[in-house]
Amino acid sequence: MEKKAVYPGSFDPFTNGHMDIVRKASAIFDRVYIVMAVNSEKRRAFDCRRMQEAMERALADSGIRNCEVSIYDGLIAEYTKHHGIGYMVRGLRNNMDYNYEENIAEVNKLIDPSLEYVYFRADNVAVSSSMVKELRHYGQDVSSYVPPAIAALLADGNTER
Repeated sequence: MEKKAVYPGSFDPFTNGHMDIVRKASAIFDRVYIVMAVNSEKRRAFDCRRMQEAMERALADSGIRNCEVSIYDGLIAEYTKHHGIGYMVRGLRNNMDYNYEENIAEVNKLIDPSLEYVYFRADNVAVSSSMVKELRHYGQDVSSYVPPAIAALLADGNTER
């Protein structure tokens, strides 16, 4: 039986930290669904479709072939049930991330009781989408914090929503 996992996030933008988690998950699971979750409470800085395309290029450039990138605007636990996915992948930078993820896990387990969580320790603990956006806002070069395909997207003046 194929072991499938979902790795959801806003990926606004997709960073090297996200890529580290994808590499780890893709080495363990047969199929990883990277789901760009649309949060109705948050305004995106970067267009979903263009980010999805850049993420797909980043995966291809890295030789990762068992991952699929999609955009979803519903509850992730509903997505896992619908696609027969048994595992939720999350990256942890610190204990605050763990506490936050455990609260979300409880809610998701109410919707999909069979869903299991797998946590990976983030290697780039200082890298976050928020940090990349902040540095970029102040004119800093962020290319060392994101995969090259994402850096190319961010260098394009039409990436914002």
